[in-house]
Amino acid sequence: MDQYVIKGGSPLVGEVEIGGAKNAALAIIAAAIMTDETVLIDNLPDVNDINVLLQAIEGIGATVTRVDCHTVKINASNISDFNVEYDYIKKIRASYYLLGAMLGKYKRATVALPGGCNIGSRPIDQHLKGFRALGADIDIEHGKVVADAEVFRGSNVYFDVVTVGATINVMMAATMAEGLTVMENVAKEPHVVDVANFLNSMGANIRGAGTDVIKIRGVKRLHGTQYSVIPDQIEAGTFMYAAAATRGDVTVLNVIPKHLESTIAKLEEIGCEVEEFDDAVRVVSKGNLKSTHVKTLPYPGFPTDMQPQMGVVLSLCNGTSTVTESIFENRFKYLDELSRMGGVSKIEGHSATIEGVKGLSGARVSAPDLRAGAALCIAGLAAEGITIVDDIVYIQRGYERFEEKLKGLGAIIQKVSSEKEIQKFKFRVS
Repeated sequence: MDQYVIKGGSPLVGEVEIGGAKNAALAIIAAAIMTDETVLIDNLPDVNDINVLLQAIEGIGATVTRVDCHTVKINASNISDFNVEYDYIKKIRASYYLLGAMLGKYKRATVALPGGCNIGSRPIDQHLKGFRALGADIDIEHGKVVADAEVFRGSNVYFDVVTVGATINVMMAATMAEGLTVMENVAKEPHVVDVANFLNSMGANIRGAGTDVIKIRGVKRLHGTQYSVIPDQIEAGTFMYAAAATRGDVTVLNVIPKHLESTIAKLEEIGCEVEEFDDAVRVVSKGNLKSTHVKTLPYPGFPTDMQPQMGVVLSLCNGTSTVTESIFENRFKYLDELSRMGGVSKIEGHSATIEGVKGLSGARVSAPDLRAGAALCIAGLAAEGITIVDDIVYIQRGYERFEEKLKGLGAIIQKVSSEKEIQKFKFRVS
């Protein structure tokens, strides 16, 4: 099992290029099977989740051609299997997007109930509510969602909660439904807009993505396209917060600053200097950071996927901070691991109180999920001494060349797979 071993205490300095948005790319790959023509997608992140989903669509009959590690051609004209097996779903939750894509195009689909990161309950009831409103019959049988529709018609869909997954999934299904679909109380995240733009580039008629109401006029067929995925705001935020924690000076390249507004606002609140450019953001941290309060909210609020990284930074700020998690209930597991490094916090329900400490010390910790794993690496980079992060398979699901990009900023980090390699690393850096 791979691990990261980190020698902390050095500021991160330099430039890092941000890859394509994983959460947008996953939905776009699923949507690509909605046409019989060839689709070319570039700026894909080369991470495990993407590769698993590409295997899943190959498994149902699509032809997938890797042009390079960030570009793929997909042709779904030979899909004949409408059953997506659990082996794919248990690895990545986003495989459920194939439900909306196949329902939209083929009017039937069987998809295993999803797995993914263990960060709390993420029911798909709103997805199923939307599919039923469009005319699908839905059954749950033997751990699978079985959906079919004799006639798929546009409808009004009001989501009880703001949900990115359901917004995208129902939007895909409605793209090829008869008539007009009006979706209200929808998610406004950048990747929702990116998926809508991708579908529109294939001939869909979607308006209002990025607002509270999305209107979709169904079309009979979609055509091929070439499309580039937006930059990953969470990867960008992770490196920006790593700069804050290590008293560094980091410029993230290939970003859309507008997507980072809430992330930037909190950095400025705690005392970092932030400079925005057309497609880059520079973060300078001179230490002596001050506490603040954070509440995760749907976009344009502070993203839940940045909450663990923020929590680590707040543990190094002067004073007492509070973090309220309003999206997922199990997102504070990293704080137990952080306590091994000297972090001080108290969790009560959906809120955590974090007491700033003068410094963290290296320890052996375990990544409980994707973003928490990245956050613990940030803690290790800021800590004195050696930190070992176990279970980095989570991190590799969502960050491309993570340790290489950190090394490019001056981090002392290595991926290892044995105690012998850990000891060699310790000897080398001592």
